[in-house]
Amino acid sequence: MEDNNIKILFRFHSDILDEETVETMWALPVDIEKGLYQIKNIPFYVPSIATEDIVFAEYDSDEERLTYRETIEYSDNSTVRVVIMNDSIQIETVRKLFNELGCPSEKLNRKYFAMEIPENVRYKKIKDILADMEQKEELSYNESCLSDKHREEIE
Repeated sequence: MEDNNIKILFRFHSDILDEETVETMWALPVDIEKGLYQIKNIPFYVPSIATEDIVFAEYDSDEERLTYRETIEYSDNSTVRVVIMNDSIQIETVRKLFNELGCPSEKLNRKYFAMEIPENVRYKKIKDILADMEQKEELSYNESCLSDKHREEIE
């Protein structure tokens, strides 16, 4: 990350892990005095957040760090979480497929990655591929943050 990015702590209940969870994410200061920051990386677990969203965060003395309070402005980007279900499928092959379609991702381990669907990418095509691979039991996916723009494409 760039030198001017900072970490923001997110504390939430994770439906995936079924427990209270903490994740930190990189953010670029937009207006420090107002506590506004732009999210710069793809969340692994934080729900309803995507890259380039503008969030309000403030220093929390209990957490001893800058802590997320609310989303101020949503970008038109979306976040999809993917779990590889078939051991014969290589995660890097799947990530490369989606990256070539304009969707970068961040890998957590050999079976799990979070993928960004940028606002300029047609989500219908991505969803069709995900649904096909899920139907074949190659992977499972979750639309953790679907922008209004992408939601309209599939309705």
